[in-house]
Amino acid sequence: MEKTRNFKPFYAQVADHLISSLSAGTSPFQQPVKENGQPAFVKPINPTTGKGYSALNALALAMKGHEDPRWMTAEAARFAGYLVKKDSKGTMITFPKTSDIQAIRKPDGSKITDEAGVTQTKLVAYEKPEKGVAFLFNGTQIDKIPPLAEFLEKQAEGQTLSPIEKADKLIRESGAVIIDGGQEAYYDHKRDVIFMPEKDQFPSETAYYQVAIHQLAHWTGHESRQNRPMEGKFGSAEYAREEFRAATAAMLIGGELKLGHDFGPHKAYTSNWVRMLREEPYEIARVAKDAQRIANAILGAGRKREVAAAKDVTVNTALAKGDAIVHNNTTYTVLGKKGKMLDMEKADTGEKFKLKPTDALFGKLVEAKNNPVELRVTEEQEQDQGQEQTYSGLER
Repeated sequence: MEKTRNFKPFYAQVADHLISSLSAGTSPFQQPVKENGQPAFVKPINPTTGKGYSALNALALAMKGHEDPRWMTAEAARFAGYLVKKDSKGTMITFPKTSDIQAIRKPDGSKITDEAGVTQTKLVAYEKPEKGVAFLFNGTQIDKIPPLAEFLEKQAEGQTLSPIEKADKLIRESGAVIIDGGQEAYYDHKRDVIFMPEKDQFPSETAYYQVAIHQLAHWTGHESRQNRPMEGKFGSAEYAREEFRAATAAMLIGGELKLGHDFGPHKAYTSNWVRMLREEPYEIARVAKDAQRIANAILGAGRKREVAAAKDVTVNTALAKGDAIVHNNTTYTVLGKKGKMLDMEKADTGEKFKLKPTDALFGKLVEAKNNPVELRVTEEQEQDQGQEQTYSGLER
């Protein structure tokens, strides 16, 4: 008898996993601190680009429970000189794919090759982004990758501010009105003011800023900013939805700053969140989208000022032999250059092709070289794929 497999959409897989971990009390939300006192959620990162992954993907990766925040495809690992351990299970993520390199074919469907037998290709741009899938492997699943301590040390080079100082800077640059005093931390939507107890009322300065970041996430929902529904009463489904978004955003921001996050009284909402996800699994995609938007707004306020101040930054508009550039989750390598023509290779297929400065892909690769972009999730996450892929250790 032929076996059939029923695959759930990616968002439903993430929702199922989160329901289980919330019910067991083991979710990234509920366990914000490790036994060693360090933040439990640290931003998942691609070690080759130095960029993180968007919210839904970050949740999927974080729930795997690895200590190492580094994640990459087997192909990217191989290109970097690393090796995924045999029989390792890959974790699926999704991303919007905007173009592809395809073989040029004859009317009979056969591929066109040059004198050396190299398949000739063309860049095909999609009218609208299509759903792409990638399988990532954690740093603990990869041989020859530099030790985590060495990687973290390099990441910290040039960092002059502590996590607390970074949080304080973000809050000041946000422009939010914060009044210290009283017994509770909360955001007053009607007055557009955040109220916080005095710092000495918290167990630590870190705890103060973790709570302040959470309230700042609520602050972004004001109608003059992101205009989210904010009228729900305590204990209502509407209230739980906003808390879900703020808690997710605070976790993302805390992971970015290495500050950690505070779950605190939000334990009361977990049953609402579980019920919400069971009734409508796609809600996790909406939560992730809104949380990413919140995090981008808060983290981006300071970054915009930094970019504006960096007027002496020179943008490299050229591609050079040896460049390996990640674009749309694929590594493009410059093999050589003859005049203005570049000899290129697409890592996932091994196909070689010519690239001119007038080609659309050229500009996209230059942009990716100067400013690598993290993988982003589209609003529609439905994928008829499994969440795991076993790596055989063999070349494809």
